[in-house]
Amino acid sequence: MQIQWLGHSAFKIADGDTRILIDPFLNGNPKFTGDYAATIADATHVCLTHMHNDHFGDTMDILRRTKAKLVCLVEIADWVGGKLGTANVVDINFGGTAIVDGVAVSLVPAVHTSGLTMEDGTAVFGGVSAGLVIGVGDHTIYHMGDTTIFGDMALIDELHHPDIGIVPIGGHYTMDARIAALAVNRYFNFDTVLPCHYLTFPLLAQSADAFVAAVKGPNVLTPAPMETVEV
Repeated sequence: MQIQWLGHSAFKIADGDTRILIDPFLNGNPKFTGDYAATIADATHVCLTHMHNDHFGDTMDILRRTKAKLVCLVEIADWVGGKLGTANVVDINFGGTAIVDGVAVSLVPAVHTSGLTMEDGTAVFGGVSAGLVIGVGDHTIYHMGDTTIFGDMALIDELHHPDIGIVPIGGHYTMDARIAALAVNRYFNFDTVLPCHYLTFPLLAQSADAFVAAVKGPNVLTPAPMETVEV
């Protein structure tokens, strides 16, 4: 499996013929420097943690341009389906798992908010924020979305046994490096961890060094934006 960090919380996961875009905030993302059209062209799935602009990102354009299936919370799916039709939209909620073209997607709680701000300043309600547990190939990936630490992370590990964790560390809007490392160390048995939601904007942490130093056990990968790692 290959995991490419597209900057911020956006990732592209490649396994066989599957190409999953998570939280595809590309245009407007200062750390996304790739070819936008090429990056999205082969997408088979788009999975969203929540509807903030820096996560929902280019979802609508990607769905218009590709045959990708969108998998997300009911409220987001309803809004997107109302705009684009429901043929390629899969709605789920907490406790359920959708198998979409061989990829298993579950929503788990996150402690955060959710909503899209339109160009005219109006807001679209995005339900609540979530984390994503994605089973693809031989791996189970837990993308935490935007969150702080919470005790029920222990249940997420017990129920889903993720071996790869994608963890926000930037602070201000999410947990910082110290709290994120505590979450990883206390609640999970990851083999591999990748930090995210840092480096993008001045308010966020500009380095993952403190996180790397504090995590005990898992292999911590810190790719540069646009870099791809093998897991």
